[in-house]
Amino acid sequence: MSWNARMQDTMTTGMTDVELPRGGDFASEIAKLETQFDIIRYMRRITHIFGFKTFLICSIPPIDMERLSAATVISNMPAELLNKYDSLSMLRFSTGVRRLRETTTPFQITLEDWESEGGTPDSAADYIVMLRENGIFQANYFPVHDAEGGRGAVILMGPEADLPMTAAMELQMIAIHVYNRLAEIGSVWKSSSTTLSEREIQCLSWTAAGKTSAEIAGILGLSEHTVNHYLNHVTKKLDAVNRTQAVVKAMKKGYIS
Repeated sequence: MSWNARMQDTMTTGMTDVELPRGGDFASEIAKLETQFDIIRYMRRITHIFGFKTFLICSIPPIDMERLSAATVISNMPAELLNKYDSLSMLRFSTGVRRLRETTTPFQITLEDWESEGGTPDSAADYIVMLRENGIFQANYFPVHDAEGGRGAVILMGPEADLPMTAAMELQMIAIHVYNRLAEIGSVWKSSSTTLSEREIQCLSWTAAGKTSAEIAGILGLSEHTVNHYLNHVTKKLDAVNRTQAVVKAMKKGYIS
C-alpha cells in the first residue's frame, strides 16, 4: 500500500482534520509541551498520523557505546525489541547509526537493505524476525541537534514505503522542534543517565494523581503485580526511598507534571 493510501486510511479511521499537521502549526503546539510524557504522547500521535508503528529519539551514540538504550531519550519502541537489540550488541552493526555520524540529511533504511549488507551477525536472525512480527520493515532517520550542538536523531519505524518529499520535510521540522523542546524541558539525558520507559512514566503520573496500584492497573489494562513492578523499578532508577519521593524527583526532572 502506498504512503498516500495509508494516510487516507488513517484519516478515515478516526483521525480528524484538526489532528493532522498543518504548515507551521506544529511549532506552537510543541512549544506548549511541558514534560517528557507530553512529548511521548505527541510523538505517538505523529507516528500514527504518518503511518508508522513506533518511534525512538536518541542522542547519537559514541563509537565505544554498546547499548542503544543508553543513548535513548524517549521511545515507545516495544521493550522486548530494545532489550533484544542490546543483548545482541547490534549497535556495533547499525548502518543507521553509522550514517548518522556521517550526515545531517534525512534518510531511510529498509529491513531488506540491512539484511543484504555484509557484517550483520548470524545472531541477528531472531531480531529480524521480531521486527517483522512488530510490523517494522523500514526506519526513517531524521538527524537533529540542540542549541548547544548536541547531535541526535528522531527515528520513525514501520511499513516499507516511499515517504513523499513534503511529508519528509515536515517530519524533519517536527523532529528539530521536538528534540530542542526535550532539551529545554530538562536536558535529562545530559544531567543524568536515568532513562524512564513510557510505562514507568504512566504509572508515576497516575500515582501523582492519587491513584492506587489497583486503580492504575485498571486504567492501563495491566495486572496490579505489573504496575507494582514498574513502580518499584522506577523508584530504584530515581534513587528514591519510596513512590512519593519518586514522584517528586520525576517532577523535578521533567518526566511528569
